Amino acid sequence: MSRFLFVVPPLVGHINPAAGVAAELASRGHELAWVCPDPGLVRRLAGESARVFPCAGPVPGEGEGVRPPDIRGPEALKFLWEAFLAPLAEQMAPGVAAAVEEFGPDAVVADQQALAGGLVAERLGVPWATSATTSAEFTDVLAGMPKVALWLDELLHGLRSDIGDPSGTADPRFSPQLVLAFSTPELVGPEARQGEQIRWVGPSIAPRPAAPDFPWDWLDPARSLVLVSLGTANTDVGARFLTECVTALRARTDRVQAVIADPGGALGAQDKEDEQDKDILVLPSIPQLPLLERADAVVSHAGHNTVCEALWHGVPLVVAPIRDDQPVIAGQVTGAGAGIRVRFGRVTAPKLGAAIDAVLHEPDHRAAAGRIRTAFRAAGGARAAATHLELLATGASLKETP
Repeated sequence: MSRFLFVVPPLVGHINPAAGVAAELASRGHELAWVCPDPGLVRRLAGESARVFPCAGPVPGEGEGVRPPDIRGPEALKFLWEAFLAPLAEQMAPGVAAAVEEFGPDAVVADQQALAGGLVAERLGVPWATSATTSAEFTDVLAGMPKVALWLDELLHGLRSDIGDPSGTADPRFSPQLVLAFSTPELVGPEARQGEQIRWVGPSIAPRPAAPDFPWDWLDPARSLVLVSLGTANTDVGARFLTECVTALRARTDRVQAVIADPGGALGAQDKEDEQDKDILVLPSIPQLPLLERADAVVSHAGHNTVCEALWHGVPLVVAPIRDDQPVIAGQVTGAGAGIRVRFGRVTAPKLGAAIDAVLHEPDHRAAAGRIRTAFRAAGGARAAATHLELLATGASLKETP
């Protein structure tokens, strides 16, 4: 049996897919460990028994990592790298190196945003794979911004000089040995990055720790179910959008029920005081995967995990990207025909309602979501990812595998 060390950032959307792969490896008898600045978060998502090596690292949204609300485009990308991703790599590196020395992994599995994993593994001569938990990097989003691309190349070169092998040549976001892409070209599009080391395994969908009790008998099978979620990292900016959602959904309660995830309490007391409300249910935490089995449409910020989980179930989306990779993912959804994009900061209830009606009732969106669902499930998910990692750990050539 082999040993695998997972290196992840303190972000739910990046730990969840890795947790599914780790669970599959564990079921095959392999030994696992993790490195993360937030060991408690890993144990909550991957199981309380998870072995987690601590390391330093910035907490998203705190201190200098608080993002100014009005920055967009290249400035937002620059802020993400300078305020979070680069400091995260530099601060995680000593802990990653110590974990490699103590645990002795046969392979390191480094999240694409935990750059210390790949850089330290390369420096120490340990085989490593990239866990690509967002597909945004698989399209050339900087093609029209050569100065930004050059700036990013220089930043990555500096990180390699500081914490990696200065003579190395690999892009720390893409292992030259194995890249696990948790999507498929059917969603990413015909221009998706290709390479001998890239394996399109589709979403890593695995059981999660139980959410608080959900009133399943509240659901009305005679009405369409719409699930609204902006993820866990956007609680500071979601109040206006969620309010517009409530208004749009209230106008459709003769045919629609809605469940809204509101972890930050952005809606305040709205729709929470009336315990007899049979139309809209607002909760701080929801059992997203079980709900998706019953949902007819999803309204989302175009976070990669939520998009992939919806399409895994063949559910079309209304996407309202906010920042980071979300505009790219939203473009993939609309490009594939599986949803409609609206403007997060400006959409009104009537426009949002029209978009919801379209994905609920126009068959092309549901048909496109169904095609992606078929591709996702054929790709193999966590099982396929685990098999590729087993081959990497034993030194097998990826050229010999499909």
